Amino acid sequence: MSYLRFEKAVMTNLEESLRRELLRTNRSGAYSASTLVDCNTRKYHGLLVVPVPELDDENHVLLSSLDCTVVQHGAEFNLGLHKYQGNSYSPKGHKYIREFDASLVPTTTYRVGGVILKRETIFQAYEDRILIRYTLEDAHSATTLRFRPFLAFRSVRQFTHENMVASREYSAVDGGIKTCMYQGYPDLYMQFSKKNEFIFQPDWYRGIEYPKEQERGYASNEDLYVPGYFEMPIRKGESIVFAASTSQCKPSGLKKLFDEEISLRVPRDNFYHCLVTAAHQFHNRQPNDDRYLLAGYPWFKARARDTFIALPGLTLAIDEQDYFELVMKTAEKGLRQFMNGEEMTVKIYEMEQPDVPLWAVWAIQQYAHYAGRDKAFEMYGALLQDIVTFIESGKHPNLRLDDNGLLYSNGRDRAVTWMNSTANGRPVVPRSGYIVEFNALWYNALKFCASMATDKGDQEVADKLEAMAARTKQSFVDTFVNEYGYLLDYVDGPMMDWSVRPNMIFAVALDYSPLNQQQMKSVVDICTRELLTPKGLRSLSPKSGGYNPMYVGPQTQRDYAYHQGTAWPWLGGFYMEACLKLYKRTRLSFVERQMVGYEDEIDYHAIGTISELFDGNPPFHGRGAMSFAMNVAEILRTMKLLEKYSYQK
Repeated sequence: MSYLRFEKAVMTNLEESLRRELLRTNRSGAYSASTLVDCNTRKYHGLLVVPVPELDDENHVLLSSLDCTVVQHGAEFNLGLHKYQGNSYSPKGHKYIREFDASLVPTTTYRVGGVILKRETIFQAYEDRILIRYTLEDAHSATTLRFRPFLAFRSVRQFTHENMVASREYSAVDGGIKTCMYQGYPDLYMQFSKKNEFIFQPDWYRGIEYPKEQERGYASNEDLYVPGYFEMPIRKGESIVFAASTSQCKPSGLKKLFDEEISLRVPRDNFYHCLVTAAHQFHNRQPNDDRYLLAGYPWFKARARDTFIALPGLTLAIDEQDYFELVMKTAEKGLRQFMNGEEMTVKIYEMEQPDVPLWAVWAIQQYAHYAGRDKAFEMYGALLQDIVTFIESGKHPNLRLDDNGLLYSNGRDRAVTWMNSTANGRPVVPRSGYIVEFNALWYNALKFCASMATDKGDQEVADKLEAMAARTKQSFVDTFVNEYGYLLDYVDGPMMDWSVRPNMIFAVALDYSPLNQQQMKSVVDICTRELLTPKGLRSLSPKSGGYNPMYVGPQTQRDYAYHQGTAWPWLGGFYMEACLKLYKRTRLSFVERQMVGYEDEIDYHAIGTISELFDGNPPFHGRGAMSFAMNVAEILRTMKLLEKYSYQK
């Protein structure tokens, strides 16, 4: 039985099928996304969504969907599905679905009377091109297929509506047509592997509604333009391949191209393989050969903190050292440009956040574990030294090293940590001053760099860094450890945040901890009692003031809940690392049970990947972005740690 297979009962139940999303990507940031029944429920959904750098830095929905109609004896059976205003669904093609299988490529099997039609969809890895193969597996009489494309030509953050500006012009190309609705956009090529007839029948389909946007308190409806339809006969056993792209292709090569793309795919036949496929979806290669990791889909770009946190899990944990080095090469360029006060030439956002260089050191530390310390020093020794010097010399505009050895950052007016939600222009969680994970990372960085210097025989540098680390360690304990056995979240002069938050777990999970064994165990125990869920650590304890675990409602309501009790799998990764670090093999079964909570999500929200965050209370629904890099990365890294500790005596 297939790992990601859904029966007719699930597919025809819209309450079940519409909450399950499907994501296909290439390596340039383009993607295809919808629900299992191909009914778009977000403005970010679309069959072909591509970046258009000539316009802006956003993705744009060119082709929203493609409705297929089976025609027999003059009777039409439309397999499409759209939601319109008034909670109306049309044309209800989901009722013909017999099963859906996403183990290799997303495959939907339809049954219309005696007709069995299979549809397989794949996104070409290195082109902005979606490919769909239709195979007529059975039919008792002459069958015709009719295809009606729904066009949007808009940013993923906007909507399109009926207007007089949209161009209706199109040109015939080999196997289909090309068209472009607005100036500045690329041409959209729609081609088939088989000769077909295009019937020009322009019209707007009005009032299409996106319930996910409605839930989020946004505008939620638009009009889509349909230029006409393609029509062609199909024989029993025959396959026809459709391609939608920003560049023209040879129709005669589409069938071979589809087979070649399938051969590159790893079957998603277990949890691990699903996560590996999800990890590859975050890869992004630009024309200048810069390599990035996107922070998530569908709306995230490459962000500095996310890049360094996710990088080890998305590469080293799946034995892809080469891609770690490629991404780090681009990220190092951007980090150095920031540290040198130069203009940024890489497309990594938020490089100015004060903890970014600290996470870069942590990422290199993970590389040292995987590739060896000599290789790590060869590749990144100079960068490590420059990062420490940059921080020590006070060159960062919002990161100050005080005499007590602790790092200070001002986050009162602008969010400076991963807890970055804002409301009315101000941080919802104004973490400022001595921030607990910043200083845990700083202590870890000093100790790691000191050990690397010792390895290379530079004892003078090592002694200096060790002395700095000793001062930081004492001040960390004096500042953050409280009488209740956990760590203060941040301290800013007389202001001490006593909220029980997960950020203290880093002080235990990192290789070098400023805490003693008893203090580390106490932190883990409190995280277990108050923060742990089946979906990771809560961002705030239910016992703390302001606990708001449900990430629902309009934007402002969600902003206030974002870091006030929601659960995050990536934090769970560091928690499980801390458990294994402290208790070794005795916690293996506990961590394995925790992983089951993540595997439960693999076929429930975004198929084959992990959502951005989860409600902090049962039933822990997945929320936010459909796929989040740090979550996938930390689960993969935890699986690697489980493997490591399983072999330890």
